[in-house]
This record gives sequence, structure tokens and C-alpha cells, in this order.
Amino acid sequence: MGRIDETKDFIPVRVAVLTVSDTRTAAEDRSGDTLVERLTAAGHVLAARGIVRDERAEIAARLRAWIADPEVDVILTTGGTGLTGRDVTVEAHRDVYEKEIEAFGTVFTIVSMQKIGTSAVQSRACGGVAGGTYLFALPGSPGACRDAWDEILVWQLDYRHRPCNFVEIFPRLEEHKRRK
Repeated sequence: MGRIDETKDFIPVRVAVLTVSDTRTAAEDRSGDTLVERLTAAGHVLAARGIVRDERAEIAARLRAWIADPEVDVILTTGGTGLTGRDVTVEAHRDVYEKEIEAFGTVFTIVSMQKIGTSAVQSRACGGVAGGTYLFALPGSPGACRDAWDEILVWQLDYRHRPCNFVEIFPRLEEHKRRK
């Protein structure tokens, strides 16, 4: 397992949280609340928050808008990662990814297996990068959001985490655009 290098300074990242649901309102968004509570408790900044319907084009449009916003470093979505016909968050994410972080889904499944057993196979949680922004699609339950944050994201979004983390490579995510 990794560790926190206390000789390094913590670097807060700016995180946008998007809930995907046809039925939830801001007052009922327990999964979004869970993510906001955890990311702010960890010292990060809530850059934006919203709710969109389970419509692929609407989800992708919101993701693209936040990717284009220089005040957003990371986007966390919750909801729409299952297997039903209305679950299109993963497809919307993949519409905007430049690179997928395949291991995120694998590690999330391993974490989920420890909590919910083989029911973990029903989640299609995923992660990727676009426009220098990290994006992660999480299931719509508060428990799954806690698991993703507590077991994976809190560490990978902490610059002090060793042996490596997502924050330290932010400057290199778009290095291909600087090539001549």
C-alpha cells in the first residue's frame, strides 16, 4: 500500500460533482452530498455541483463544459453506471475521454467485492482523462461513493501519496499539445 509523505505540502484540487438521475432533486441527493462532504473534509475545493437527467447527450455536454472550465480539475459523477436501459453515464464519459483509466474500474470492483460480494459485477464504474481533467463515473449509492472516495480517490487525489498519485502528473496530462 502507499503512504503519505508528510514532507510534501498538500495541494487541494478543484472538484465538480454531477449527479445523474431522472428523479433526484438537490434535497434528495445523498450520493452527491457524500462526495461533497468527503472531498471538502480532505481539503479539496468544490468547484461546481449539478444534477442532470439520464440522457447521454446532456451528461456529455455537462462534462465537456466542466472540462473546458479552468476552475475544474476533477469531475466526479454519481449515478447511471448500472445495466438498465437508462444507465448511460459510462457511455457519456467515454464520449469525452481522451484516455480511459482502465484500472480505476478494476480497483473499484475489487473494493466493492469486499463490501457487496459478487453484486459488484453490476457496476460499470470508470475513469478517464480529457482536456487535462480527470473524470470518474461512480455508482449512484452513497455507499459506493464512500467506497470509491475512501479507498481510491482520497489517496490518488493527494499529492503526498506515494509511490504515485494523479495530482503529480496534472502538468503532463496535456504535454502532447506542446509538441512541435
